[in-house]
Amino acid sequence: MRVFNFIKRNFYNGSTIIAILLLSFTEIYSQEFLKVDNKIIVNGNGQEVYLKGIGLGGWLLQEGYMLHTSGFANAQWQIRERIVDLIGEANTEIFYEAYRNNYVRKIDIDSIKSWGFNSIRLPFHYNLFAVNSNPPVFLNKGFEILDSLLTWCEANQIYLILDMHAAPGGQSDENISDYNPAFPSLWESDQNKTLAVQIWRKIAERYKDKQWIGGYDLLNEPKWNLPPNNQPLRDLYIRITDTIRTVDTNHIIFIEGNWFATDFNGLTPPWDDNMVYSFHKYWNANNQGSIQYLIDLRNNTNRPLWLGETGENSNKWFTDCVELMKTNNIGWAWWPHKKIQSIAGPLSAVLSPLYQTLLNYWSGQGPRPSASYAFNALMTQANNLKLEMCEYHKDVIDALMRQPFNTQNKPFATNEIPGTVYATDYDMGKWNTAYYDLDYQNVGGGNWNNGSQYRNDGVDIESCSDFGSNGYNVGWIENGEWLKYTVSVNQSGTYNLNINLSSPNSNGQILLRLNGQVLGSIVNVPNTGGWQNWQLVPLNNIFIPAGTHQLEARFYNGGFNFSHIEFNLVSTDVEEIFQPFEFELHQNFPNPFNPVTKIRWQSPIGSHQTLKVYDVLGKELATLFDEYREAGRYEIEFNTTTYNLQSGIYFYKLQAGNFIQTRKMILLK
Repeated sequence: MRVFNFIKRNFYNGSTIIAILLLSFTEIYSQEFLKVDNKIIVNGNGQEVYLKGIGLGGWLLQEGYMLHTSGFANAQWQIRERIVDLIGEANTEIFYEAYRNNYVRKIDIDSIKSWGFNSIRLPFHYNLFAVNSNPPVFLNKGFEILDSLLTWCEANQIYLILDMHAAPGGQSDENISDYNPAFPSLWESDQNKTLAVQIWRKIAERYKDKQWIGGYDLLNEPKWNLPPNNQPLRDLYIRITDTIRTVDTNHIIFIEGNWFATDFNGLTPPWDDNMVYSFHKYWNANNQGSIQYLIDLRNNTNRPLWLGETGENSNKWFTDCVELMKTNNIGWAWWPHKKIQSIAGPLSAVLSPLYQTLLNYWSGQGPRPSASYAFNALMTQANNLKLEMCEYHKDVIDALMRQPFNTQNKPFATNEIPGTVYATDYDMGKWNTAYYDLDYQNVGGGNWNNGSQYRNDGVDIESCSDFGSNGYNVGWIENGEWLKYTVSVNQSGTYNLNINLSSPNSNGQILLRLNGQVLGSIVNVPNTGGWQNWQLVPLNNIFIPAGTHQLEARFYNGGFNFSHIEFNLVSTDVEEIFQPFEFELHQNFPNPFNPVTKIRWQSPIGSHQTLKVYDVLGKELATLFDEYREAGRYEIEFNTTTYNLQSGIYFYKLQAGNFIQTRKMILLK
């Protein structure tokens, strides 16, 4: 309002008006720049911003393990050589254009926002911005890609952090920097260092006024045998920082340590006020000891920490890591958002059989395909990278976004009864809450998931050949493991169950429970003649009440595979055409219970009926009903939260005319 009053008073001073408007708009526009405020990151309004990000790995820099080529081609230059050898240079360029266009699109950024992330880390290859010649030739391709991505991020109000993942020559001797030992590394060439500085200056010049650029991650995971004080790394960082600051004072500088962003020796004290130390964390324990040296770094430098890259583990590890970071107020960026045929990220691109043929050839397991076949295979795989063609792993997002702050299980699937409950569709939730598996994460080596299909928990899931399955089964079952399912029972009644099992031995045992109460008895797993020779094992005459319940499958003895359970309704107790012959008050179900149970009874004649609840001393606690009822069968739900009852033994008593009956029930909290 003050701006417009000033304009009215100075209507004829056009230059003044323009200056004020530009000043005002600049102030409004710059309010969302991320800044360092001592040990935290804030926006222009001084509000703390806790970064929850994801990395777009594999898009602008290929890595062999993401493309299933690591056995014969790890670095991008090696992958590209294999492709050029099959289809030629011109078609290779067409493939890479399609690959980049499909890997990340606006729909990907929209989805990332909808999943709950507020930031993106973008790994890029320097060669999208320059040809490493003498003198260098600068390119527009990288900026065209960044401009589009930034537009999508701005529309979603997501911060975009730019990460030079492959510097000229390579900042490490690993494939992740596209290092080629035939050429000098970043550390062995002044020309390479100068080009890295020049590229960062051009990036800073272009995006200096863009508020949704979250900052500049100068070098991803340096790894070189530098002097103990990392002086060459510090010198290059300061040189890049000083160059950026000549054109851009708005954006945060993110600094990674040597040896995969873990060694910060020599990188203190900080040389810039708007600087964050970025570390990476993989395959170690999620305890305070694993990050205490970093907390000390933050305390000693008065600069924030950022976990710029982590992931590639189980959901349990993910949840524990997010909890640890939140406890220590450290923002993070997960790695990555998409890969080919992988369960460890939100999106998995289907591996085309045509592309598998190329992999077979490259690994020496198949004949050389024709150029046209290879080109078609590569373009098919590139098309499979589109988000709508990918498999979405909601369990990964749940592990990152909900489970660190919620101990409740959440249904993975509808699981309706009558119907089929698939073994793999157990609830989403924490380890030892929704499921229990003995090997559930990678902390220092070892295989935590033998099947590596369908879901990213420790539960071992593999492809299943049985016609009645959903394409997968739980395998590698060990003694004491268990799974829980939220099931929706549409009809009370008696059910016959068929449990689909396979085993080359007869040692396995499985027990089913509903809301903690055993269904039938322990089921002994027969020897079916092999791991994929399936047999339906019956469990008959099981009463199951209508409603939402928790089904539990406990594996007392392992050594078998588990595909699904069929629930077939054989009789009902609620819609019979005849009236009951006698009064009967049934045992509540479940029992023990917490906090809800159901009570059923039957009456052969109409009468005034009451149902009351008492404690062990006979004190009346609740009247569930007190009214006239016709002859029939009835059911009522008793929710103890309404009455604030504690764990213990209680009694419920039915009086219907002259009929009186009492039963005991147990509340366990």
